[in-house]
Amino acid sequence: MTKKLTVITAGVLLLVGLLYGRSHVSTAYGIAEDTVRDSIPVDFELKRARKEIKRLVPEIEKNMHAIAEVEVEVAKLERQVTKAEDRLKQDRAEILRLKTDLDSGSEILVYANRNYTATQVKTDLTRRFDQFKTQEATVVSKKQQLDAKQRMMLAARDKLEGMLAAKSQLEVDVENLDARLKMVEVAQTTSEFNFDDSKLSRTKELIDQIRTRIEVAEKLVSADIEYYDRIPLDESDIDRAITDEITDYFGDQRPELEALVESESF
Repeated sequence: MTKKLTVITAGVLLLVGLLYGRSHVSTAYGIAEDTVRDSIPVDFELKRARKEIKRLVPEIEKNMHAIAEVEVEVAKLERQVTKAEDRLKQDRAEILRLKTDLDSGSEILVYANRNYTATQVKTDLTRRFDQFKTQEATVVSKKQQLDAKQRMMLAARDKLEGMLAAKSQLEVDVENLDARLKMVEVAQTTSEFNFDDSKLSRTKELIDQIRTRIEVAEKLVSADIEYYDRIPLDESDIDRAITDEITDYFGDQRPELEALVESESF
């Protein structure tokens, strides 16, 4: 998909260049580049970022190896400088001793049970002093080398620590972005759920109707019970003389009723 989009983009850029010139091509290229970049899934970009972070490891290891080499050189120079300084101290003491003996004016000087003339001692002192100055200059040079390598080692350590800290921060940033991406994906998935609650509404309406009908039925049953099942309070309410009641009720209309009965019998 990305390859196809790239080919299409290249064709569009060529057409724009032919029609409008270089400035339009530059603008179109920037827009096309953004379009291609935006078309790449974020998850893919995060995976690519993780790979790029892993590719930092060889460079870090390379710097660690270089620092280790410098540390070895620094340690070696430190030992050489320390040894040379100790030798200079001893040579200086011997040179001052020979100078003191020559300044005494003696023609014969004894060292290690051997006799030396003042001329021999002067020649040896001159040679020693020249060597001392050369060795002293060498020590100064080595100290300068040692100082430079120590500063280079400290700078390399700082760079290494910076790379390690940056790598760790990049790893944290990628994990944070990945977590945020997952939250966005979850939110998008949730928003894609389209629940059809029309059936639920109809079911609720049906239940409400059933409830209403039951309530009405309950009201009617309650009214019937109340009307026909009243508790009798007097004995006359129980033993009713129904014929007497009818006679009393139709008493004023008795002749008409008898005539009506006789007419129906014929």
